[in-house]
Amino acid sequence: MSETTSGSKALSRAALAMPAFLLLVLGYEMFEWTFNRVYVPEGYSLVMRYKGPPLPFLPGNRPPAAPGQFAQVDENGRPLEIGILKDMLGPGRHFRWIGWWETRLIPDVVVKPGEVAVVTCKMGTDLTDGKFLVEGHVNETKEKGILRQVLAPGNYRINDYAYAVAVITEQAIPQGTQIKHSGWVSIPTGYVGVVTNLSKGESNVARSVIQDKVLQPGLYPVNPREQEIDIIGVGYSEKSIKSNLLSRDGIPVLDESGEPSVADDESGIAFPSNDGFKIHMDFTAVWGIMPDQAANVIATFGNLEAVETKVVIPQIESIGRNKGSSVGAVDLLVGETRQKFQEEVSAAFHKILEEKDLTLLHGFVRNIHIPQEVRKPIQEKFIADELKLTREQELLTARTEATLREAEKKVDLEKERVTAETMKMVAQAIAEGNKEAEETKAETLKKVASIDRKTAELDAQASVALGKATASSKQLEAEAKSELFGLAVGAFGSGSAYNQWVFASGLPEDVELNLFYAGEGTLWTDLKGFSDVMLGKEAVKPMPVQKSQP
Repeated sequence: MSETTSGSKALSRAALAMPAFLLLVLGYEMFEWTFNRVYVPEGYSLVMRYKGPPLPFLPGNRPPAAPGQFAQVDENGRPLEIGILKDMLGPGRHFRWIGWWETRLIPDVVVKPGEVAVVTCKMGTDLTDGKFLVEGHVNETKEKGILRQVLAPGNYRINDYAYAVAVITEQAIPQGTQIKHSGWVSIPTGYVGVVTNLSKGESNVARSVIQDKVLQPGLYPVNPREQEIDIIGVGYSEKSIKSNLLSRDGIPVLDESGEPSVADDESGIAFPSNDGFKIHMDFTAVWGIMPDQAANVIATFGNLEAVETKVVIPQIESIGRNKGSSVGAVDLLVGETRQKFQEEVSAAFHKILEEKDLTLLHGFVRNIHIPQEVRKPIQEKFIADELKLTREQELLTARTEATLREAEKKVDLEKERVTAETMKMVAQAIAEGNKEAEETKAETLKKVASIDRKTAELDAQASVALGKATASSKQLEAEAKSELFGLAVGAFGSGSAYNQWVFASGLPEDVELNLFYAGEGTLWTDLKGFSDVMLGKEAVKPMPVQKSQP
C-alpha cells in the first residue's frame, strides 16, 4: 500500500513539473523574441556596445576599453572589454541579451555616381611631421585625421564611432581667374587636368605643388584636402585682329579703286609707316598648347584666357607695329617687299610664343590697308603695265593662232595622204588574200580527189574480202552439218536407227497405237474383228509407244 502511494505522488509531481517546464520555456522564448530580438533592415548596420552584466553578482563582468578605442574581442568574437565593438552586424534578425548589450541602427554610407566620400578618422594617434592626411583604408588606419583615399561610388558599412563621412559632388572653387576642381572630377575630351598637390605624398616626400604629369580625359575621385585640378583645353584655337571696315546697311563701302574703306580709328593693328602714312593691318594666329605644356601654362599664366590676353594679343600688336613702322607704305604694297614683311612678322611671333612654351601652328598677315593717296598712283602704274603686258600677250596670241592654223592645214594634208596610202594597202591586201584563197581551194579539190580514189580502192578490197568470208562461212556451215550427221549416225549405231529416232521425235505427245494379230493366211481373212478392234470392242490392250532415246 505504501509503494502504491509513493508512486502516485511521484506521478503527481511529474505532472505538475511538466507544465511548469513548458511555461518556463515559453516565457524564455517570449522574452527572447520580445526584448532581445533586433532586426536590421536592408541598407543599415547594427552598432553593438557591450555594457557588462546589469547586476554585479551576474557573470560577464569585464574591464572597460581604453578611451577612444574599440573593445577588444577574442578569436570567437566574444568581448573581452566593456565598450563599442569594431565589427557591426548586417541586415537580418539578431538576438542580443538586453541586460548585457546596447545596440544602435545606423544607415550605410551610399556614394552615388558623380559623388565621392571624404572620410575622417576620429580614433588613433595625432598626426606628426606636419602631415594632415591619414594613410590607409577604412578600418585599417592608426592615426586621426582626414584619409587621403576617398570612397568611390558604392555602398559602405562604416562604424560612425570611429569615422565621419562627408559625401560630396564635384566642387568648382574660383581662385582669381582660375577654377579649382575636386571631388568627382570629370575631364572631357579635348581637355587635360593639371594637378596641384596640397600635401606631401604617401611616401612623405614633399613634391612640387603643380605636377608636370597631367590627367587625361576621364573621371577621377579627388580628395579636396589633397589635390586640386585645373581643367584646361589642349589643341589649337584661332585669334584674329581685324580692322573696322565702313559699311552702309550691312554692305561694305568701297573706294574709287574698289578697295574696302577702313574706319579712321585704332582698330586692327594701326601704325604709321616710316614715310608718315597711317596703316591698318589684319593678323590671324592659330595657336594652342599641347598636353606637356599645360602645367607650365597654369603655373605661369593661370588659364588660356590669360595667355590670350597677356601674351597672344599684345605680342601680335607689338610685333606688327614695330615691324610695320620700319617699312614704307609703298613697300607694304609691292609684292616682294610685302611678302618679306609678312614673313618677318610671322617668324617674330613664332619665336615669342616658343619662348613662352606655347605652340604656333600658323601666324600670318591677312590684309594690309594702305591709304588711297599712296595706293592710287601705284595701282594706276600697275594697271598701265598690265595693259602693256596684255597687248603684248594678245599679239603673241595672234601669232600663235596663225601658227596653229598652218599646223591644222598640214595635219589635214597629211590626213588625206595617209587615207590614200591606207586604201592602197587595203586593196593590195584584199588581192593577195583572194589569190591565196583560190590556191587553197584548188589544193583542197586535188586532195579531195585523191582521198576519193583511195576510198574506192578500199571499198573494192572490202567487197572482195566480204565475198570470200561469206563463201568460207557457208562451206564451214555445210561441213559442220555433215560432221554433225555423221556423229549422230555413229551414236545410234546405224542409219535406220537414226531415222527411227527422227520419226519418233516427230510424233505428237498423245498418239496411241492399237495392235491386232494376223496369223497365217490372207490378211483380209483376219479382218473380221477389225471393226471391233477399231471400235474398242475387242479386248486388245493398247501398247503405248515410247519415243526412243538416242
